[in-house]
Amino acid sequence: MDKLAFGFWGVYFGTAALMLMASALAFARSLHRISLNAALSATASSFFVAAFLGGLPIDDESRLARVLAHIAMLVSGFLAYLLLSILGLLDSRKTRLQTRLALTVLVLGVMAAGWLLPPVLSLVLGLGFAGTLGAVALVVSLRSVYRGDRLAWTAVLGVFFMLVAMSGLGWIALARGQEPWPVHAVSALAGTAYLVTMAAALWTRYSYLIELHQVMAMGPSYDPVTRMRSHNETGQMIGDIFRRRRDEPAGPAEPDAAEVDSGGGARAAVNARPAPHRSGPQVGVMVVSIGNLYALERLHGMAAVNHALFVCAGRLRRAVPAYVEMGRFSGDGFVLLLRDCNDSGQLIRLAHQVEKRLSKSVVLNTSLDAARRESEQTRWQAEIGVGVLLVSDPAARASSVLAACKAMSRTAMSYASRVAWLDQASGEAVELPVLQAA
Repeated sequence: MDKLAFGFWGVYFGTAALMLMASALAFARSLHRISLNAALSATASSFFVAAFLGGLPIDDESRLARVLAHIAMLVSGFLAYLLLSILGLLDSRKTRLQTRLALTVLVLGVMAAGWLLPPVLSLVLGLGFAGTLGAVALVVSLRSVYRGDRLAWTAVLGVFFMLVAMSGLGWIALARGQEPWPVHAVSALAGTAYLVTMAAALWTRYSYLIELHQVMAMGPSYDPVTRMRSHNETGQMIGDIFRRRRDEPAGPAEPDAAEVDSGGGARAAVNARPAPHRSGPQVGVMVVSIGNLYALERLHGMAAVNHALFVCAGRLRRAVPAYVEMGRFSGDGFVLLLRDCNDSGQLIRLAHQVEKRLSKSVVLNTSLDAARRESEQTRWQAEIGVGVLLVSDPAARASSVLAACKAMSRTAMSYASRVAWLDQASGEAVELPVLQAA
């Protein structure tokens, strides 16, 4: 095989490997259906390609031709079934069973007929059967397009690229060692395009499962703008945590309290350092406030505010570790909670990380009209303030802690670091400069 051909097929197998890695990530996030379909699609397609490129340890030409014929029939039948599933044509259990039975009988029948033919003709029959299934899948996809399924256009492109790649691989298998390198190039690029389109189709069809999982976990208080817990759900979640802390038995310790005075300044006696003499873990609480949402609404309307919240929430989810619980808090901020936080440095570093990520500028759409959206955009930068508390008192109340953190987040907007922490000596909110790396 020519070096250029090796390079093109390397691109294909690299794309397949990335698809498998993405499916493993989806599986880790409990998106089993997405991960299984993506992994099976990438594995079946890659096995087909590797076999037709001569990757099977079979030296006998006749035996290899029959094996390749069987592989073409089996893989094409499976990919046709997967395409029908992506298009939503197999939603009912009865339809799925009938389709599986029909494809199984058809594939086995053609495989049996192939044994009545010489090996090379059996391979031609297998390729013809695969091409016929591909043509049928193309017609089904076009019918779905006619019925208004926007995803079907992706399926049409995917089937087209699959037919091109399959034709090239058939040429390579039938003219082993005599095919020109452009056949490899076209086949590899078409196969890569097929994987990309199928990955896009799978994600489009099943991405709703991510949001469905969150909705089922959070109930009717799920906030669709930020895709987090709503303000009420967040308050209830934190209240339950602090209520359980008060109900648990605690060892002897000096009394602590947390409160907010009538002027809005944070007043507390919440320990900011680990207290070895106390039983039970400390809780890290962080409130992130966005100070310029009201001005954004006045200038550009609520659509721009929703876009800003959507972007900030997405950045926040990507910035924090998986063990940090978070949700929307009031109309202009978020709250983060670490249930077992005995390292104040960890909490402070996370606060600076969140502030840095959310303070990056973003281009916001200011119109709901899709035709004018590109021309009506504005660059906006969130004015962030972060208030941080490390709560060690089991008797602390969630409302008082959240109010203190909220007040400190407002105060933090006047600091250069935009992060405020409670000073135990003065009982006032003080600026937290960025910690230097050790």
